[in-house]
Amino acid sequence: MVLPRQTITQSAEGTQRLGAKLGRSLLKSGRGTPRVICLYGELGSGKTTFVQGLAKGLGIMSRLLSPTFIIVRRYRIPKHFEYLYHLDLYRIKGPEDALAVGFSDMLAATDSLVVIEWPERLGGLLPEKRIGIQFLVLPNGDHEIRATSRGY
Repeated sequence: MVLPRQTITQSAEGTQRLGAKLGRSLLKSGRGTPRVICLYGELGSGKTTFVQGLAKGLGIMSRLLSPTFIIVRRYRIPKHFEYLYHLDLYRIKGPEDALAVGFSDMLAATDSLVVIEWPERLGGLLPEKRIGIQFLVLPNGDHEIRATSRGY
């Protein structure tokens, strides 16, 4: 994983640049097992902003919108991967709701990326192989972004 373990961003643009950096590094790594990126953090901590940058780094030119009310959005990735699935699980009640929107099928798509906001709502459905990224708003308004890797 190309992200530093801890980064401080001072603007939405800085958070998007960090996401784009991860997107470009994922393109270089190519296809393989499903790639799952779990984004942890409170409302307004920069998760969707990061995904917007990630999408740009993957070469997705369409505007990325938050899937808060529809749970999942799918975007075609022009190179190396098939789709980016962007899930926002804030409004689901539990793992069964994620299964109802096709979460298992998304994980089975070995040539796609799955990015999950509020992954803690998945309980035991979270895959062992995943990248975790924690978002925290600091008292001065900056954003601390901490990356962890599990199984990659």
